[in-house]
Order: sequence, then structure tokens, then C-alpha cells
Amino acid sequence: MKKNIAIVMGGYSSEVNISLTSGNVVYKHLDKEKYNPFRVHILKEKWVALDDANNEYSINKNDFSFILGDHKITFSCVFNAIHGAPGENGMLLAYFNLIGLKHTSAPFYQMALTFNKRDTLSVVKEYGIKTAVSIYLNKGDIIDLDIIIDKVGLPCFVKPNNAGSSYGISKAHTKEEILPAIEKAYKEDSEILIESFLDGTEVSVGVIQYKGETKVLPITEIVTENDFFDYEAKYEGKSEEITPARITEEEKIKVEKTAKKVYAVLNMSGFSRSEYILVNCEPYFLEMNTVPGLTEESILPQQAQAAGISLKELFENAIETSLNAL
Repeated sequence: MKKNIAIVMGGYSSEVNISLTSGNVVYKHLDKEKYNPFRVHILKEKWVALDDANNEYSINKNDFSFILGDHKITFSCVFNAIHGAPGENGMLLAYFNLIGLKHTSAPFYQMALTFNKRDTLSVVKEYGIKTAVSIYLNKGDIIDLDIIIDKVGLPCFVKPNNAGSSYGISKAHTKEEILPAIEKAYKEDSEILIESFLDGTEVSVGVIQYKGETKVLPITEIVTENDFFDYEAKYEGKSEEITPARITEEEKIKVEKTAKKVYAVLNMSGFSRSEYILVNCEPYFLEMNTVPGLTEESILPQQAQAAGISLKELFENAIETSLNAL
């Protein structure tokens, strides 16, 4: 008997349209002979399931079901394709945990932890993982530019602590550029991170659970036309993503070992894609994305393809791993 699968997409953040695109790609590639997939839009104004004609059916939040004709539709598993809140920050996953519904992401605490850049960095540092030098600010804190520059130097990156897709991130080259960068970051989040610039090769590393094992996918090198890998570079063609990365065998081994260690120490499961800067053959961890883009052009699907894993296999594996979890 085919299992009903909810593909949740949308969300409450600036990444809503990116999430809708990812979710529709999952819907397109899931095996309809094996599953009954339903797109479910989780939006601030409504939670609705869609049929093939895009008719909307309200989700009952008591058990995450909906009524289709004379039938009540319940789900065996949720495929999480929500970038940002509430899918990537753990909120929605905590709800699924409460009602006993399985999902393809890591447990809600791990999702909340990895969505918070500062807290993630504080954990991995304890395990000897190299990171950039950073300063953390809450909105309303006194800003002393001289102290900031003395600690992190110039240029530096200013970024929201809880946001994705490079929204709100700036690279400040001068003292005068720091305050405008801080204001831009505060538009996305009330907590921000200011980090030192790492001069090296940027790589993106996908780590997933695949057929019962933790698998590091082929590494992608990021070469951007812009000053850094910002939203325009990620989504508007202003970057080159080279898989496999043009790095030495020694660098490859070190990055793979570090990425697998980070995945383990953060108690991750499901999808992850982390960013690193290689400086003098040493990988420096930047951040982890636990609901990476899932379009045909996105980095993690590119990496899966390089590993010989189709999108159909990638998505089915995520569902079956979830269904078979204790």
C-alpha cells in the first residue's frame, strides 16, 4: 500500500520562494508508484495541502491531516523542504515530534542548534574544529567599532545569526562600512555575528545518511564573481560551482574528515551542507545548512549526481531512512 508523504514547503522567512521551488522539485521526482506525495504549504497566513490542480485543503493542526472528498488524509512521513523558519530552526519539527509524525530532518534540537550560527560554532570549537574569529551582538548592544576591528580585523563579514541563503550578509572592507552592514543584518535578525575574513578556497560539503551510513558527498568548490558567495551569487548565476573541487588530495581528505566529524559531534541526521574555507591546507568551518536547496541546480543535488545518486534516489532514501528510524 502506497504511503502518504507530506512535502512541507514555504515557511515564514525571506526564503519562502526558494523553499517553494525546492518542494516542487521533490514532488516532481518522488516515485508516484511507491508514494502518494502531497505538497503542503506552511505559510504565516495558512497551512494548506494542494492537489494536482492546486486546489487548497486546510490542514488540521491537531494531527496534521486534511479532508479530501470523503476521506481523511493522514501522513506516514513529512519531507521537510522549508528553508529558514519554521522548518530549519526546529519549531515545526518539535510539533511533529509532539504528534508522533516522522520527518526527514534531524531532531528538533539539532535543527535549532545548527540554525544558530553562534551556538553551532561554540560547540564545534570544543572538538578542535577551526573557525574564524568572531564577535556576537544583540540588537541594542553598544557598538564599539575599534574593539570590533581590533578583534576581527578588516575586511570582516557581518551576518544575521539566524538566517539563510545569505540574506542580510555584508562584507565590510572599511570601518565606515561596518555600521551599515550591522543595520542590514539586524533587518533579518536581532542577533548578529561579525567574523574575520578567511583568505582561501571556499568549498561546500554535503554530508547525508545514505543506506544506513554517514556519507560525505563529492566536494564543491565555490568561485564567485562577486565579493563573496552572496544571494546574487547563489541564485542569480554570479558564481561557478565546481564539483569535484579543484583541491589537492590532502585537502580533500582533511575536509572530508572534518565534515564527517562535525556531522557527528552535532548529532546530525538527514541532509546537511556545510561551508568551509581552506587556508594553508586547513579547513575552517563557517556554518551548516540542514535544509539545503533541492533544485536540480542546487549544490547538494549536484554533489549527489557526482556520487551517482539521482534525485529520485536521494529523496526516496531520505523518506525510507525516516520511516525505518526507531
